[in-house]
Amino acid sequence: MFEGGTPDMSALLAQAQRLQEELVAAQAELGKARVEGSAASGLVTATVTGTGDLVAVTIKPEACDPDEAETLGDMVVAAVRDATDRAGDLAAEQMSPLAGGLGGALSAPGDAPDDDGGGPAGFSLPR
Repeated sequence: MFEGGTPDMSALLAQAQRLQEELVAAQAELGKARVEGSAASGLVTATVTGTGDLVAVTIKPEACDPDEAETLGDMVVAAVRDATDRAGDLAAEQMSPLAGGLGGALSAPGDAPDDDGGGPAGFSLPR
């Protein structure tokens, strides 16, 4: 990629384009994926996409005690959190190979041990 110490810009641009295409494809795949989470031993289940969008909530009839509406709400929240956590795990699993292909090009300021996170002229970027 480097000839005589100078970067081959066309090779860098081609690699960036390829990684962009792979990223778009991975995001589309995550949008189609469905991940289910549950609470209260399966009385409440939530389904989210791989990108974390809630698409379904299922409540078994035995979970619906009219005097326990607040508890039912808590179970729904727990099921959605479980499904969203699982979707996050799926996204991390599918996206990590793409991040590795960038060779550290996506490292944020402050990632290196000797980097104080400051930008030009002491400009500090939020972390």
